[in-house]
Amino acid sequence: MHYRPLGHTGLQVSEIGLGSEAFVNQSSKFAKTLFDAAINAGINYFDLYNPEPYIRDNLGAAMQGRREKFILQGHLCSAWMDGQYKRTREIEVVKAAADDLFARLKTDYVDVGMIHYVDEQKDFDEVFHGPVIEYAKELLAAGKIRHLGMSTHNPLVALQAAETGLIEVIMFSINPAYDILPPTEDVGTLFEKSTYDAPDVLSNIDPVRQKLYSLCESQGIALTVMKPYAGGALLNAKASPFGAAMTVPQCLHYCLTRPGVATVLAGAYTVEELLEAAAYPDLSETKKDYAGLLSKAPAHPFTDHCMYCGHCAPCTVGIDIAMVNKLADLCEAQDMVPETVREHYLALEMKAGDCVQCGGCEQRCPFGVKIIEHMDKAKEVFSC
Repeated sequence: MHYRPLGHTGLQVSEIGLGSEAFVNQSSKFAKTLFDAAINAGINYFDLYNPEPYIRDNLGAAMQGRREKFILQGHLCSAWMDGQYKRTREIEVVKAAADDLFARLKTDYVDVGMIHYVDEQKDFDEVFHGPVIEYAKELLAAGKIRHLGMSTHNPLVALQAAETGLIEVIMFSINPAYDILPPTEDVGTLFEKSTYDAPDVLSNIDPVRQKLYSLCESQGIALTVMKPYAGGALLNAKASPFGAAMTVPQCLHYCLTRPGVATVLAGAYTVEELLEAAAYPDLSETKKDYAGLLSKAPAHPFTDHCMYCGHCAPCTVGIDIAMVNKLADLCEAQDMVPETVREHYLALEMKAGDCVQCGGCEQRCPFGVKIIEHMDKAKEVFSC
């Protein structure tokens, strides 16, 4: 397993994490078995949004005696009321649900306290200008949560959260299908195949999403990924909006090559599914490669946008073209050159200005990127 920094939190997290949907309608024994398999595979990052008492109890029992092995992303504002799940901003309910979380998990802290499911502007305003954010700050001060996060499907809301200076981790839905859609408060449109049949749906990453990824990368705000398989649709040629099926490694690799991403919370309902995802770091680049599929998909092929896939290599003079493009894109998305990005660029052995314009990279690029032009732009941005 490979590990990445969780933004600026100081935590090192496994590239592959585990979500909690697998624990629905399952026993305590199953929870322990799945956790055992995850830990043995090197997975250390776990998300728990579910408020169901039995799920929290089962996970608490599975963690006993080995809490230090878990970097836990636990959700605030997710409550169990009248026998069903409820997303709430009622502060007394929020507090009671948080107390229940700590008690059932038998822990006195969670590593990342995740403000749950903020997709609408009105909801964002209520959360960040009301008692919820103040309560989250109280939990931080008390050490009950070590770092503050927020989950959302809306990149505009995610950008605002990143810009507050309060949020260190954003749980966000990332995959190539969602990436081509513009921001929306109606999360349901992401899951409807008919959405992708609209004539104005582009075959490229929406600029707002690109800006979000770039801002998080440059500011040290970690992205933890949900929905990497688009609810399984990307794994099925008939359901996929691209008209072709991706593999699990391809989906994971796509997410992990986006700027800002620290870990992908892979959906796994069995030990076998978990181990398939956990095997990702040991696979060959050929098995991870998504470029051929996305550039030649029957519907929505990505074109003329660097996907950081590395197919342009090797460069005649040794330029890391994908990295140069990534760093230049970080600046373009923010309309500035962050010092951290400049430092990373200057640390590169070969710069965009070293390009001899031989064109070999352009012949190899499956996405039709005008790489020579991109090198010229990067040279202008970084002045070398």
